[in-house]
Amino acid sequence: MEDQDKTKKQLIDELVELRNQIIKLEKTETELKRTEELLEKERETFFPILHKAPYGVALIDKEGRFIYINPSFTQIVGYTLQDVFSGKDWFHKGKPFPKYKGEIIKSWKKDVIQQGVDRIFSVVCKDGKIKEIELKPTLLDDGTIIVILSDITERKRSEEALRESEEKYHLVVEHANQGILIAQDGMIKFSNPKMLKISGYSQEELSSKPFTQFIYPDDREMVVENHLKRLQGIELPHIYDFRILDKDGNIKWLEISAALITWEGGPATLNFLSDITERKRAEEEMNTLQEQFRHSQKMEAIGRLAGGVAHDFNNLLTIIKGYSQLSLHELKEENPLKGNLEEINRASEKAADLTRQLLSFSRSQMMEMKVIDLYTLLKNLDKMLRRVIGEDVKLITCLANDLGRVKADPGQIEQVIINLVVNAKDAMPSGGKLAIETANVELDEVYARSHIGVKPGRYVMLLVSDTGMGMAPEVKKKVFEPFFTTKEKDKGTGLGLSTVYGIVKQSGGDIWVYSELGYGTTFKIYFPRVDEPQDIDEVKEKEVEEGLPRGDETILVVEDNEEVRKVTARILKMQGYRVLEASNEGDAFSVCDQHDGPIHLMVTDIVMPKMHGPELAKRVSSLYPEIVVIYMSGYVEDVISHHGILEKGMEYIQKPFTVNELVRKVREVLDK
Repeated sequence: MEDQDKTKKQLIDELVELRNQIIKLEKTETELKRTEELLEKERETFFPILHKAPYGVALIDKEGRFIYINPSFTQIVGYTLQDVFSGKDWFHKGKPFPKYKGEIIKSWKKDVIQQGVDRIFSVVCKDGKIKEIELKPTLLDDGTIIVILSDITERKRSEEALRESEEKYHLVVEHANQGILIAQDGMIKFSNPKMLKISGYSQEELSSKPFTQFIYPDDREMVVENHLKRLQGIELPHIYDFRILDKDGNIKWLEISAALITWEGGPATLNFLSDITERKRAEEEMNTLQEQFRHSQKMEAIGRLAGGVAHDFNNLLTIIKGYSQLSLHELKEENPLKGNLEEINRASEKAADLTRQLLSFSRSQMMEMKVIDLYTLLKNLDKMLRRVIGEDVKLITCLANDLGRVKADPGQIEQVIINLVVNAKDAMPSGGKLAIETANVELDEVYARSHIGVKPGRYVMLLVSDTGMGMAPEVKKKVFEPFFTTKEKDKGTGLGLSTVYGIVKQSGGDIWVYSELGYGTTFKIYFPRVDEPQDIDEVKEKEVEEGLPRGDETILVVEDNEEVRKVTARILKMQGYRVLEASNEGDAFSVCDQHDGPIHLMVTDIVMPKMHGPELAKRVSSLYPEIVVIYMSGYVEDVISHHGILEKGMEYIQKPFTVNELVRKVREVLDK
């Protein structure tokens, strides 16, 4: 291209010189003749050159008429001298420059032409095709214009293609789901928007200091070493991961894939980075679970060993205690050996306590199953439980006087109660209320189907409920898992609730937990009721209950849990009631609008996603002033009252309720 421009300039200069010589020769006839001869000679010399030039050349007089065009001009645009030699009309008609029409010559004569600036035009060729043409016009003193023309159509296409390619590249980089950065000489030269989002820094901040400053200190040496090795052409793993510190100081894990490139004339690395923090967190959680499992297996092995030793040791203690007590019985008071035997007996008692602890830890303790009364057991524990929870927690007990009997190990049941109370106390660091309740219940087929291992029948319910922090769903799922704890390190073993679960299951019972963040936690334990007499005093059996009450009133059931709503409605329909169902407050209002006739009773859940039960009841009461309401919840009444949702005196039934409990409560409220 430079050689062509040089040749073009040289040709223009020679043509200018030739024209000047012609002007001088016109002064005299002699000079004219000599000029003609010289011109002829110059034509013979230069016109063959112009004729064979690889670029188009044209001479245009001051009137805008072409006086010469070379073959390359014709080859480029298709027009010959005969085509264009038509005075001003050719330009005025817009050929071959339709955008300019008659203004083309005027445009060329401006200063831009005098300075020899190149111009680019879209030219309509003779065959109708459009080409991109680069023109280099030069204006002579007499108004003649010398034009050198080059076809740059392909070059413009290439430039356009390159521009489109760069735009696509830019779009890909800008919208990439991976962070992209270029590192060179220890600095970050370029970062795409995703990288800025991952790091939290701006482009200027990332480029202002060495990239090592953004890497987590423990990973800097490894990343720098890999970067230098890659620059040296040493093969490395295609992908590896490391940590960074984002602008907020958070640690993030990045997975990097890098390649060696040339950037602004020097070696650099092109790096693609993905934020894998969540994946790493999941892997760490899995590793933690695996570690807990390994720890659980180790504890199980230790437990089996301890249990075996304790059982064998108990046999020895039986012998030691037996003989020492026999000897004490036979020896006279003044015998000097009596004191020694008493010390042996006391030591054997302490050893027996140790073995009981080992057996309890290993869960190999033989359960001394007895028919017990939970009412008496809880009354005896009352003082101790109050000392355990302290003054900040208020203990509320509601114990049924006619409570049925259960068959279990009294010591193990005491351990269950103490563990649940301690757990509740830990959930209320700033104080609160702890409720313990007992009741006779019947678990029906519906409950049994939704609780594996539970058989329908009569049970004694033990409830322990607190007004503490509550549990998130993911915590509630794992609450009975061995070694799972939400307490700080070294503050809990995670065995308390798993031990409770094991004892309850060993006793043939079932345990259920209901909890929501901010609303406390309720544990319900169901022990099978037995009709056997107590070990100490035989109690008269309870009389057979009468049949379940029926009715024909209209009842509106509002419950967001579909299964609970359906079973509630089914129970009430079975007893003759007309039942309307709604899953939320919106459905409840629609049902009321569409129902023709009175609604006598509304049974509604207390805690619902958008509107609590009492608020819903107030709005429904404006439509049915005589309506009465029963609230239901998985929380105990005192817990709900503590949070200000349920006011004193409101009718309430606790989940999970039995058929008996529900229909009797409904009839009781309606009859009032």
